[in-house]
Amino acid sequence: MQIYTVKQGDSLYNIANQYGISYQSIANANEIDATESLVVGQSLVIPIYGDFYTVQPGDSLYSIGQKFGLSASEIANANQINMYQPLSVGMTLYIPEGTKPEIEVNAYIEPTGGTVSETLENAARKHSESLTYLAPFSYQVTREGDLIPPPLNDFPQIAQENNAVLMLVVTNLEEGGFSQELGRIILTDENVQDRLLEQIIQTANEQGYGDVHFDFEFLPAETKQDYRAFLEKATQRLHNAGLLVSTALAPKTSAEQTGQWYEAHDYQAHGEIVDFVVLMTYEWGYSGGPAMAVSPIGPVTDVVNYALTEMPADKIMLGQNLYGYDWTLPYEPGGDIADAISPQQGIQLARENNQAIEFDTEAQAPYFFYYDEEGNQHEVWVEDARSIQAKFDLIKEKNLRGISYWKLGLAFPQNWVLLQDQFQIRKRGQ
Repeated sequence: MQIYTVKQGDSLYNIANQYGISYQSIANANEIDATESLVVGQSLVIPIYGDFYTVQPGDSLYSIGQKFGLSASEIANANQINMYQPLSVGMTLYIPEGTKPEIEVNAYIEPTGGTVSETLENAARKHSESLTYLAPFSYQVTREGDLIPPPLNDFPQIAQENNAVLMLVVTNLEEGGFSQELGRIILTDENVQDRLLEQIIQTANEQGYGDVHFDFEFLPAETKQDYRAFLEKATQRLHNAGLLVSTALAPKTSAEQTGQWYEAHDYQAHGEIVDFVVLMTYEWGYSGGPAMAVSPIGPVTDVVNYALTEMPADKIMLGQNLYGYDWTLPYEPGGDIADAISPQQGIQLARENNQAIEFDTEAQAPYFFYYDEEGNQHEVWVEDARSIQAKFDLIKEKNLRGISYWKLGLAFPQNWVLLQDQFQIRKRGQ
């Protein structure tokens, strides 16, 4: 599989000719209309066997081989070059397909308005073959410890048909937001905990859940040790019931990081107690903040590097957004909220407004500007094949357990094509 960035004057036809494939195969892989014009700066995945790699400063056949799971001799043989000759910067190497690392893949799916939309159900059916876990979001908890389920419709059946584990996501959401007080009650009241765990096990048995996932956020800082004790208690009971246990963790870069979202999340404790964690490595650019990449590679890497000092790599799922944002400028704190958009919608916006897509090499993310009909300037940051490839490279480099997507229902076909091309997806379902 190859990633190609559209240049001025390109068409699907001439790009396809460069690779000796049909233009329709490119259109199908990227789920685009072959009759529509391409956007300058748009990235495309090219469905070919293997890759082409441009040699960078400091590269060797050995280091390149490590990126792709190949030996230096395999790359040398594929390119008919001497394995010991120095590589020239800018040289193009053909990279045959190597051994795919095995990872786990989770995706949250969030019904809204009390129903499962047709879009969500279609997304679950379409992508569950690429998932280890399917995670309906979420079961809320009352202050008495009762579970309030989300609408599920056919999610259990879809997970079973695709050999994916259904993940029971438990949150401290209350009246539309994460509740500090509800979190405190859950983590400190033994009676509430006992009732909650009993209902979790009952629900898991009835619906076929295989993992219980605690996503407790905006917790009081003083509940850090209470959260640890709760996890020890919950994990023992849930393991005895044959269930995996996982948690969602705010993106920290040190144990001393302050702030309401961070202090009660003890990476070391979670790493010791639960089966795996999801790092919520997104929302640097968020709907109520200034325009920027949602998951810039530098800050994401910093979080992963810290997590690796507190827990083994095989317990870490990298969080990844399947969306971007469209901000109206200028940004004013407390002003307009950015609109969440899919990568496909981002490309369409750029096309409609005749704007080239730029790429921030530091953040490893695409962006562009446009003006709306009222004359307001907008700044858009989304994901594309290049930005997701940077995250896949990080997973490979750090040997992480896998990736967890927030959330299904937003069209990003390039992600799924590259995921299947580069990884073997572990299946745990029965």
